[in-house]
Amino acid sequence: MILAAGRGERLRPLTDKVPKPLVAVGGKALIVWQIEALVAAGVNRIVINHAWLGDQLEQAVGDGTHWGIRIAWSRESIALETAGGIATALSLIESGAPDEPFIVVSADIHSDYDYTRLAPIVASIRTRFPAHAAHLVLIDNPPWHPRGDMALIHGFVVRDGVEPLLTFANIAVFHPRCFDDLVPNRVLKLFPWAYELADAHRMTGTIHEGAWNNVGTPEQLAALDRRLNTIDPDA
Repeated sequence: MILAAGRGERLRPLTDKVPKPLVAVGGKALIVWQIEALVAAGVNRIVINHAWLGDQLEQAVGDGTHWGIRIAWSRESIALETAGGIATALSLIESGAPDEPFIVVSADIHSDYDYTRLAPIVASIRTRFPAHAAHLVLIDNPPWHPRGDMALIHGFVVRDGVEPLLTFANIAVFHPRCFDDLVPNRVLKLFPWAYELADAHRMTGTIHEGAWNNVGTPEQLAALDRRLNTIDPDA
């Protein structure tokens, strides 16, 4: 699932007329970078949620035919946040693949993360659920988030009491049954709800040490665009 329902308040006025996932960086829309990376890793079904200017997003991306995959759309009248958006899209996520762990990624990040790294995680969650229910990808704290979110102890996510804390990279894997008790079409953030899984020792994590960028402000967008446009593709 690609999370694409955010309003992009900090990128206004750019996002007043263009949904944030369609904002271009390095010559491509943010969401296209994510779709291409997932397809390269073997993903063939993607669910995308939207709220603000969602019709534009659907028209630009389509049903996935361009990439040889299937894309389904979860339409929200208002942005339901991460957990609420997943709970609302759950029937689409599980269509044709019930009880299959799934990747979740935000449309407004850009990274060189290789999604094939998640294949053994998906297999572990599939075979070990409910003992292993979720997995988060973490990064070293960026300058705009120096305090971090959580830590890792022996590969398990813990919420506090350990230093140094790390930052959630907005890349995760969940078993769909984690969301069964959530009511669709309700606003609910991923945290602190997901910390229940961490507290129960059911959430693992790994660290991504490569490139990772959050695109939340005009300055972050411009800086990433400069970097991508100066990379030599033959280097």
